[in-house]
Amino acid sequence: MNVKKRQSKLISLKEAAALVQDGDRLAVGGFGVYQHPMAFVYELIRQKKKDLTVVGIVNGNDVDILTGAGCLKRVETSYVGFEKFGLAPNFRRAVEAGELEIMDYPEILSMDRFRASQENFSFWPAYFLGGNDLLRINPDIKPFNCPLTGKKAWAVPPADPDVVVIHATLGDEYGNVLVPSRRLTPQSLDITLARSCDKVIVTVEKIVSTQKIRKHPHLVEIPSYRTTAVVEAPWGAHPTSMLGVYGGDDAHVKHYLEAAKSPETFRQYLDEYVYGVESHIEYLDKIGLETLLSLRKMDIAL
Repeated sequence: MNVKKRQSKLISLKEAAALVQDGDRLAVGGFGVYQHPMAFVYELIRQKKKDLTVVGIVNGNDVDILTGAGCLKRVETSYVGFEKFGLAPNFRRAVEAGELEIMDYPEILSMDRFRASQENFSFWPAYFLGGNDLLRINPDIKPFNCPLTGKKAWAVPPADPDVVVIHATLGDEYGNVLVPSRRLTPQSLDITLARSCDKVIVTVEKIVSTQKIRKHPHLVEIPSYRTTAVVEAPWGAHPTSMLGVYGGDDAHVKHYLEAAKSPETFRQYLDEYVYGVESHIEYLDKIGLETLLSLRKMDIAL
């Protein structure tokens, strides 16, 4: 009997970013200023991707830097900002200038949109939007009467991303991805994102052997059949935090926000940290080992 050999899904960051096409609907994992796949985002910018739509839940520097680099045409989410650090300057500037389409959704419904895609629903029902200004500014939400109760409700369109990209802790070369048992909102939402799309790219802190994966089968929340590609990218969430592994680089975020005050100074930031490096490893060299180690919380734990 011929047994088909499993194919490795381990590819480079450049190869993974090339899987995203101009005009795609892209879901970027993480939440706020936590655990975004920033190494992947930087590579999208280097490859000059255009006309992307980011569909998200709560976004931060992932959307802001893509906006400033001219990669986006539309954003569908509940929030774009830097939480304790303040507003998202590139995003706000582009929206005020009419250069970026935005479509607002409540945070909970932003999550539910991915649940709708996960279940292959054509919409997600909501019953709590009456009297909300959201209905005035978001024409994609449609009213209907429940066929069982007659109660008025609203149909919220699914997220329907073309590509999902998340950053995780550990995975093997076949795309089996471990998620720690002790996890917070970003990791839980990443799992939902990974189930909402047929093209899922995962960057991980470390590639481990399949034997190690088999020792923790209960932690394989994203199995190999769900992943299209896996990339090893240590410190791949920098300057955001990787929960349970390293903290956010607050100093670098402040440096970013200072640079983003104007298009001219922001271009200098891109030239130094994105266009000025050939790879993620060169980016890490620029940040510096001392800085990276100062952020370390613990060794990768399950």
